[in-house]
Amino acid sequence: MQQQREDAGAMAAKSQQQHAGETTRLLDRKVKELVVENKRLVEVPYTASLADTMNTLVANRVVAVPVAAPPGQWIGAGGSMIMESDKQTGVARKHYIGMVTMLDILAHIAAADDQVDQMNGGAGDDESASFSDEKLAAKMSAPVSAVIGHCLEGLSLWTLNPSTSIMDCMEVLSKGIHRALVPVDSHMANVAGVELVESASSYKMLTQMDLLKFFMKETDKKHLHDHSELQRTMARTLAELGAVNENVYAITGRTRVIDAIKCMKAALLNAVPIVVACNSIEDDSKQLINGKGRKLIGTFSSTDLRGWHFATLQTWLPLTALEFTETVVSSPLHAVSPDSPTTESRELVTATAGSSLLEVIQKAVTKHVHRVWVVDSEGLLTGVVSLTDIVKALRMSLLGNEAV
Repeated sequence: MQQQREDAGAMAAKSQQQHAGETTRLLDRKVKELVVENKRLVEVPYTASLADTMNTLVANRVVAVPVAAPPGQWIGAGGSMIMESDKQTGVARKHYIGMVTMLDILAHIAAADDQVDQMNGGAGDDESASFSDEKLAAKMSAPVSAVIGHCLEGLSLWTLNPSTSIMDCMEVLSKGIHRALVPVDSHMANVAGVELVESASSYKMLTQMDLLKFFMKETDKKHLHDHSELQRTMARTLAELGAVNENVYAITGRTRVIDAIKCMKAALLNAVPIVVACNSIEDDSKQLINGKGRKLIGTFSSTDLRGWHFATLQTWLPLTALEFTETVVSSPLHAVSPDSPTTESRELVTATAGSSLLEVIQKAVTKHVHRVWVVDSEGLLTGVVSLTDIVKALRMSLLGNEAV
């Protein structure tokens, strides 16, 4: 009997070592694998107008683009020196000076509305004055270089060497960095990790979503043992992983789009939940409110603006955020793919504290959202799980298992 127990213990230890080794091999794989199928980099020149930049974002179904300028004339965001160089001679052709997101453009619009309010003595409800075609066109004709850094993410311009391990990549993307440039043919082949200085003939964009797609595919592979460390991590609940952020700020169904944008800019948020308004004096439609315990009815996100060209700005800025989200589903430009339906009612992407990590990742990837709202059995908000939260929880769990 004693021998049987010892044999069982030895087998369990051997199995654990095999699983740990499998996890190590997985995490030692390289970043270049994550961008193999990614398209060439979408960028805009520093002289592009905001209107042209917005149309570029919409046409390419992306929410952020790097801004390129002639070398030697600009200081890159955060002191970065990320160059595109000639493959044969190595001579620099472009300098990427920053990143511009849809939220940067929206923040610029919101600032324009604030200026109009001040000129009108605070009469911010005069929509015809705030959103005249002439004033809006003038603001959107500004060069894109003028809005870099309006939001902190615009100052976050990094590269990841293609030889960087998946684990080191996870560390970077778990700290609030949403995307990084990966050089296709780096001139710094012996450097692994995140860098502010790089020179290459071309780049691809790596995002948090790319990383989660990789892990979802790895989980689905048939050769993985049912009890592998990755499978066990993916089966753990949000509550077990401590992945839920309980600080969730919201807007109400009465909040106008322009006021929602101002709130998002002030709080550095890319999306906010929309909750049922009540008659409480605390519910200011122009301010963020504590969304915890409130009924979730929608989501307003900067990514929603992918469905609208600059020419349509005039029509949706005066709407409430809820009206806008109900309208956006009818735009064919907003579809994740050309064949996906756009006429159905927009689905709320939610989870519970008891949802598995794999279930949440699947929802984020298939619905192409960057956060999942956490609700209770009655549909009341209890928190939020962002892609950053997911990457952090996944990394910490796999690191813990590897250490064991």
